[in-house]
Amino acid sequence: MTIHSTPLFDAASQAAIARNAPLAERMRPRTLAEFCGQGHLLGPGKALLKMIESDQVPSLILWGPPGCGKTTLAHILANETKARFVFFSAIMAGVKEVREIFKEAEERASRGVRTILFVDEIHRFNKAQQDAFLPAVEKGLVTVIGATTENPSFEVIAPLLSRCRVLKLQQLQTEELILLLRRALEDEERGLGGQGLTIDDSAISFLAEAAQGDGRKALNTLEVAAGLAAEPQITLELMQEALQQKALLYDKGGEEHYNVISAFIKSMRGSDPDAALYWLARMLEAGEDPLFLLRRMIILASEDIGNADPRALQIAVSALQAFQMVGMPEGRIILGQAVTYLATAPKSNASYLGIDAALSEVRKSGALEVPLHIRNAPTKLMKELGYHQGYKYTHDFEGGYTQQEYLPEKLHGRKFYQPKGHGYEKNIVERMEWLKRLGNKKTTE
Repeated sequence: MTIHSTPLFDAASQAAIARNAPLAERMRPRTLAEFCGQGHLLGPGKALLKMIESDQVPSLILWGPPGCGKTTLAHILANETKARFVFFSAIMAGVKEVREIFKEAEERASRGVRTILFVDEIHRFNKAQQDAFLPAVEKGLVTVIGATTENPSFEVIAPLLSRCRVLKLQQLQTEELILLLRRALEDEERGLGGQGLTIDDSAISFLAEAAQGDGRKALNTLEVAAGLAAEPQITLELMQEALQQKALLYDKGGEEHYNVISAFIKSMRGSDPDAALYWLARMLEAGEDPLFLLRRMIILASEDIGNADPRALQIAVSALQAFQMVGMPEGRIILGQAVTYLATAPKSNASYLGIDAALSEVRKSGALEVPLHIRNAPTKLMKELGYHQGYKYTHDFEGGYTQQEYLPEKLHGRKFYQPKGHGYEKNIVERMEWLKRLGNKKTTE
C-alpha cells in the first residue's frame, strides 16, 4: 500500500533516503518559483495560478505525458494552500485504503485542516473503485488531484470527471529541460554542484532533445553521465554512452533540419512511402516535435493531393487529433499510417494553383463589382436598383444546374481551378464537362 500521509521513518532515516534518492527526486521543485514549464496554466493571469493565489483549488485531473511535473505540481499545490498532502498510488492500494484516508480527512476537517489527496495513475482504478471517491469529493471532504497519462474522457468515470477540472499539461520544451539540467549541475544541496562538473553545450542539448519532454528521464540520465565521468567534464560522447543512443545529425534550428524535412515532404509528394517512412523515423529519433510533422502533413494533403483524393486531408487532420489523444510512443503508429496514405495517394496541386491564381487576379484587378443579379436584396431600394434581378435559383432547374455568370464582368470566362485528369479529380473533370454540356443544351433550346 502506497499512502504517504505520515512519516514512515525518523528524521535521520529520511535524510539518508533523500541523499540516496535519484537526482530527479532530489531536484523536485518545492515552490512555484522553482517549477519549470506549464506557462499556459501558471503564467500571469492564467487559471491555475489564480486558483492558487485565491486559495480556491478545486478537485483536479492533471493529464499529461510522463515527466512533465504532475506529481510535483500536486505537492506544490498542497504547500501553497497549506493543506495536508496525502499521496495515494492506484497501483498499490484499493477502496479500503481510500475509506481510511477519508476518515482521517474528516477528523482533520473538524480541526480546520484541509486534505489534498493526490491519486497517481488514477486511470488504473476501475469504475467501482472510482465511485468510492464521489461522496468525499461531493461533500468537499477532500480535494482530489488525479494524475494520468491517459485521456480522462475515456479512463475516468463521468460522475467523477464532472466534479473535477481537467488540466492538460504539456511535455517540457527543450529550453526548459536545459534549465532543469543546469540547475541540477549547480545545486550543491540537492544536485551535483559539489562535484564541480562542467558540461559541453552539445551534450546538454543532446540530452534535452533525447529526453523528449520528460524531465525525470533527463535528470536521471544526467546523474548516470556524472557517474561515468572520469574527468570533471561531461562530453557529448559521454552523454551518448549514458543514454546508449547516438546523436543523429539533425539540428532543429540549423540546415540539416531543413534538409531532412524537405526530404520527408518530397518523398510523400513523389509517392515513395518507404523513403517517407525513413525520413519520418529520422526526425522522430532525433527528437523532432511530432505535431510539427503532422502540421506539415496537413499542408501537403491540400497542396499536393487536394481533390485527387479528398480523404487525404481528413486522414491528416484525424492523425493530428488522434496523436494528441495518445501521444508517444504509440503515436508513431498513427504517424506511420498517415504518412503511407499520403505518400501513396494520387497527387494534384490544382487547388493550390487555383487559389494562388485567384489571389493574383484580386491583387491585380482590385475589388471588382459584384454582378447585380447575384447581389442580396433585403430592402425595397436595393430591389429598385436591380439587385437580385435575373438571378436563376439553381434548384428550380433540371439536374440542379443552370448556366449563369458569377464572376465580375471583366473576368467572364476566367478559369482558376483546372483539375487534373487522375484520382478523384477525374470525376470532377467529367462532372464539369457534363455541366457544360447541360448548360449548352439549355441555351440552344
